[in-house]
Amino acid sequence: MFFRRVLLLFVLILCGLWYFPAREMHAGDDWLPVNPDELKMTSEPKAPGAPAIYLYRQVDRKETGRGNHTESNYVRVKILTEEGRKYGNIEIPYFRSVGAISGIRARTIHPDGSIVEFNGKVFDNTIVKSRTVKYLAKTFTMPDVQVGSVIEYRFMYDLEDYYLFRSNWVVSSDLFTKRAVFSLKPYEKYDLQWSMPAGLPAGTAPPKKEADGFIRMTVLDVPAFETEDYMPPEHELKYRVDFVYSEDGFESDPERFWKKYGKRWYDSTERFVDKRKEMEQAVGQIVSPSDPAETKLRKIYVRCQQVKNLNYEKKEERASYDKLHNNNVADVWKNQVANGQDINLLFLALTRAAGFEAYYVRLSGRSEYFFNPKRMNATELDADAVLVIADGKALFLDPASKFAPYGLLPWYETGVAGLRIDKQDGTWIKTEVPPSVNTKVIRQADLKLDEDGGLEGTVTVTYTGLEALRFRLNERLNDDTQRKQNLEEELKYVIPVTAEVTLLQQPDWNSSDDKLVAKFEVKIPGWASPAGKRELIPLGLFSGAQKHTFEHTQRTYPIYFAFFFQTEDETNIALPPGWKVDSLPKETHVDAKAAEYRIQVENKGNSLQVTRILRSDILLLQASYYPTLHNFYQQIRSGDGAQAVLLPGASSAAN
Repeated sequence: MFFRRVLLLFVLILCGLWYFPAREMHAGDDWLPVNPDELKMTSEPKAPGAPAIYLYRQVDRKETGRGNHTESNYVRVKILTEEGRKYGNIEIPYFRSVGAISGIRARTIHPDGSIVEFNGKVFDNTIVKSRTVKYLAKTFTMPDVQVGSVIEYRFMYDLEDYYLFRSNWVVSSDLFTKRAVFSLKPYEKYDLQWSMPAGLPAGTAPPKKEADGFIRMTVLDVPAFETEDYMPPEHELKYRVDFVYSEDGFESDPERFWKKYGKRWYDSTERFVDKRKEMEQAVGQIVSPSDPAETKLRKIYVRCQQVKNLNYEKKEERASYDKLHNNNVADVWKNQVANGQDINLLFLALTRAAGFEAYYVRLSGRSEYFFNPKRMNATELDADAVLVIADGKALFLDPASKFAPYGLLPWYETGVAGLRIDKQDGTWIKTEVPPSVNTKVIRQADLKLDEDGGLEGTVTVTYTGLEALRFRLNERLNDDTQRKQNLEEELKYVIPVTAEVTLLQQPDWNSSDDKLVAKFEVKIPGWASPAGKRELIPLGLFSGAQKHTFEHTQRTYPIYFAFFFQTEDETNIALPPGWKVDSLPKETHVDAKAAEYRIQVENKGNSLQVTRILRSDILLLQASYYPTLHNFYQQIRSGDGAQAVLLPGASSAAN
């Protein structure tokens, strides 16, 4: 479930001279001295052309017990070019569910050694990286940043206790790092091991536990991490060290480790749901004896979604329920307030009481990592669902996922491994990815072309399946004004020219319906352009999303989509009186098996009717297949760029 999944923190960390020994920093420490050679430097030979580099980064993390879970950070950056001055706009990402940021201090050091302290304001902002990636950040602007300046800042993450079990160091960064030093004071009550899924930079010695109980590691000359569109999760590709705690200890054989894990979960799950009498009484309030099996299951699902899910509440609101404790499913049913895991366990108990065979399942979400059981990292099973056998069919259901329609898991729970919690101490299973036909964006445009080449009319957009769920989850904490703006921006994004878009009515944001429908008024000036006595009108009205997709000829990383999808666009353009169609381009149809594209136009009753479809059944594609995908999207751009030729009124009469 999304908000039980804690996204990995961005590691921006303590910075000082490369020749200083690593030491733990505290808020009261003086700034580290600056190397005069670093003030004079104008470039870094190991990172030619870099706009800026990290001179030194360090993180000191403590996990020594309840209420004492902190991460001290310090960053020192050298600005090398005019472009690099943008790194003076600082963003410190954080997540409210993970913890708070405190102790921010910053200063700018000019090449002549003069220092300007930061005394400005720190803001809380939502940072939008893409249409689907947003995060909160503390933001501020460093004072008087010049080419050649060194900027440095420090801050503290005060982390929630449960984040202990997601400890990590992220080594890779967006800039070349000259030197970085990491330390961890681990929680001593549990066994600990660590792994480097993507390896470590060349010449780096792995982490080592020292006599004082700290684990430390130093890295030198770390290349900048470069991103590509539609690549696997960054944290799956970056150099990183994951620390894994275990209450049960670790095994030399991963299979034995997961059997112990499965047994522990089975015992705790059965204790929590063992309230048969109370659950049978609850089921009697939800279903009728004459209901078919699927109807019963749907009713129970809907009823569980009505339980207040604290995972989706703001931290301040969750605090009012701190004294509420659900010791079993009977408490959950009585209180009607719970976290997501307990809601799914309530669903498990109710379905069993209704006569279904059902199992609790620990799932491995794929939004941040790809699960690997050999790592024996139990925190990677960070989502859950319930497997129900109904009419001989296996259904994965997750009523704790807000707005999720019956039968639909959030995208990051699809196509992933999971451990079914059963008497066999766990059985590995895998969820399916919904077919693309179940996840569509359907756009119906009814427009009129004016004599100046502009379009005006309405566009109705219907999001279905995972697209509808994505929108509802992204917008759940926004007000109507922000939701309106985001919907309008979404439509503007797919129109390849400047357009005026106005939402006419808010869709139903609070439903778990499979569809989300929005209607817009649209004005697009200059869509048709003159060519002598004729007018040329492009066909790809909604081609903006593919305008620059996979346009580069080279690819480093695999291609990764969140889910299979389809788009269906039906555009009707009424021509001005007296205008006629001179010629229409031929239909373009490209079928690449895992992906398909079609665009065609017809002249019907002095109107152009354009049909455009795009189907993608790609989840993960190795980079070696990129040339085929690149060629496919080149053909999409060619088809979208095709034009119908029109004869305006006077020219039409002359002919």
